[in-house]
Amino acid sequence: MRFCDLKCPWASFPKEKGVDGAGSCRTFAALHCQKLGRLVHKNGPCPVPDTERESRKPDGA
Repeated sequence: MRFCDLKCPWASFPKEKGVDGAGSCRTFAALHCQKLGRLVHKNGPCPVPDTERESRKPDGA
């Protein structure tokens, strides 16, 4: 089982301010998943289906 964290090549810090409700630096409960194009729960199970995962970095990253 994979988990959504910053080790994933598709994960990045959310660009939106105040995603965590505090508006503070790096206190967040979500990551932006480039593969899904949305926010996902940080450290939760990876929501990308196994058949869609790639081991290489996304283009442009």
